[in-house]
Amino acid sequence: MIKGLHHNAYRCRDSEETRRFYEGFLGLPLSGALRIKESMTGRRTDVLHTFYRMDDGSFLAFFEAPDRPFEFKDQHDYDLHIALEVDPATLERMYAKGKAEGREIRGVSDHGFIHSIYFRDPNGYVIELAAKQPNHAKAMDPKTNGARDILENWQAEK
Repeated sequence: MIKGLHHNAYRCRDSEETRRFYEGFLGLPLSGALRIKESMTGRRTDVLHTFYRMDDGSFLAFFEAPDRPFEFKDQHDYDLHIALEVDPATLERMYAKGKAEGREIRGVSDHGFIHSIYFRDPNGYVIELAAKQPNHAKAMDPKTNGARDILENWQAEK
């Protein structure tokens, strides 16, 4: 049985630059770091794997792998974004903090069941902070939200 998310891992350009954003700006503590000098197949490498803890005990993780080519590009929300849950007060506080620091910020977007703001991290990933609204549980309940019908209609019409 799958219990939940332990970590989601992404590439990063620079581990310290990434730490400043995730720990310094978002407030996720650096909780682990693993330097990998040999791959599981025996290949010599030099990679740093870092972990940032969220309140639910899961982590966002990053690999800095200078010897592995990777094209960093600003991601579009539809291609890739990382959505992190916050309470409404934190959403407002982070919006104000982002504005005060002159960060690129979008929102507040009202998606009906969540309100969201969006930042871009130093690697080009879109970071969404999402605050649940009172109707969140109902909106995400497949017994009442019609998700399967919406998906089937999409498949039939595309």
